[in-house]
Amino acid sequence: MDLALSEEQEAVRKLAEDFVAREVAPHVVDWDRAEDVDRSIVRKLGDVGFLGLTVPEEYGGSGGDHLSYCLVTEELGRGDSSVRGIVSVSLGLVAKTVAAWGSEEQKRAWLPRLTSGEAIGCFGLTEPGTGSDAGNLATRAVRDGGDYVVNGAKTFITNGTWADVVLLFARTGEAPGHRGVSAFLVPADTPGLTRRTIHGKLGLRGQATAELVLEDVRIPASALLGPAGKGFSIAMSALAKGRMSVAAGCVGIAQAALDAAVRYAGEREQFGKAIAGHQLVQELLSDIAVDVDAARLLTWRVADLIDRGREFATAASQAKLFASEAAVRCANNAIQVFGGYGYIDEYPVGKLLRDARVMTLYEGTSQIQKLIIGRALTGVSAF
Repeated sequence: MDLALSEEQEAVRKLAEDFVAREVAPHVVDWDRAEDVDRSIVRKLGDVGFLGLTVPEEYGGSGGDHLSYCLVTEELGRGDSSVRGIVSVSLGLVAKTVAAWGSEEQKRAWLPRLTSGEAIGCFGLTEPGTGSDAGNLATRAVRDGGDYVVNGAKTFITNGTWADVVLLFARTGEAPGHRGVSAFLVPADTPGLTRRTIHGKLGLRGQATAELVLEDVRIPASALLGPAGKGFSIAMSALAKGRMSVAAGCVGIAQAALDAAVRYAGEREQFGKAIAGHQLVQELLSDIAVDVDAARLLTWRVADLIDRGREFATAASQAKLFASEAAVRCANNAIQVFGGYGYIDEYPVGKLLRDARVMTLYEGTSQIQKLIIGRALTGVSAF
């Protein structure tokens, strides 16, 4: 087993580190306070190739392996999770799903635009009354000649107000539960589709999170992604890989917490010496460091399994569960190192905790991950 990065992977990591230092870090506090990331970041992400990782070059992607993708999402998470979310959703949940399930026409129409940053995608699964119970969607798409007419609502949609295309999940049949769900690629400017920004979030404040309302939205049958009735399978396959991306972003949060806490502990003096010299502060730092490494190794294992064509869904749930909970612990411990200064937003650790908290909720709560892991261990479904 070789855990060393290749020269190419190390170059990708350094490229991401430099990008964050140049394009993200100087703006983090302002974006968080304004609840708005500068949208020009999307084209910059596209220009440097981050929106095309693992997508075939013939469709405008930049290729590469999944570990390289994790390295980039970790660095973006270390800089600003709101920016990391742009990539995780538009590339990780939308573009990769189009690449895996789309027709040749759909791939040619959307992938070059998504990978370049000319267009951005959002993942329209969660509904006001349906979060963890994703198979019980209320949004309905009714066949009408050569079209579908869609009515319903979605909420907590990352990139929702920025998106040019919505990967939308809706019920198309009378079969109960997940068997009646289909997936569609819906241009965001389709008449009848309206969007509203969700403000006042605890974390990820700069991210464009939205509610979507669909009122008699008419789309052609050619917008169907994959076979009718297979939408739930499509969503779950996307989320399995998406959990690796979230885990990598959580590693970035945890690493940022460690970096900030170590730096501050070396500068801050109490009782006549730097607080880094006090054993209980060292305990806090060591707890963060162990969580960082453990989360990173769990995440890298998922990338390795995917790149080798092995089953990875359970490993992805394990990585997402541990890394998200670890990110909360790490950020919380970092605040303890900072003391009162950790409680104001001139210092980075408070934002890290706010951003980390949602990681235990979206793309499957920690409780859902435990159910998935338990089912894999026992062979007995908990749903």
